[in-house]
Amino acid sequence: MKLVLDASVTIAASATPVGFARFDGAALLAPPLLWIEVVSALHAAMWRGELRRDQAEPMRQRALNAPITRIEPEELLTESWAVADELGWAKTYDANYVALARILDCKLVTLDARLRRGTTRLGFVVGPTEL
Repeated sequence: MKLVLDASVTIAASATPVGFARFDGAALLAPPLLWIEVVSALHAAMWRGELRRDQAEPMRQRALNAPITRIEPEELLTESWAVADELGWAKTYDANYVALARILDCKLVTLDARLRRGTTRLGFVVGPTEL
C-alpha cells in the first residue's frame, strides 16, 4: 500500500522513536515540500516555547530520517495548481500533498482538520486511524 504523508502526520510520528511503526508495510511518500514544512513547524514550535530544544531536535532528526520517500513527478506543480483551483485555495502548499496522492492514486494521511474538511469530497484524504 502507498501512502502520502503530510507534515502534520510526520511531526506527530516523529514525537516518539517508534512513531512511524504504525505505517509498517506501507510505502510512505511525500512531495519535496514535506521536509521544509516539518523543519519550519518544529522550529516555530520551539521558538514559541511549545517545545524545548531537547524535544524538538530529536523530532527533527527522526523526521529527517523517517522512512519516507521523496517523490516529485514532472506534473506535480501543474497538478498542485489545478487542485488549488478546484478546491478554491489561494495557496498551493496543501495542494502539493493532495496532488501527489491523486497522481499516485493512493491515500493522503493527515491530522490537519482544515485539510480534511476541504478535501472530504475527494474520498482519498484520511486520518491515521482510518487506515
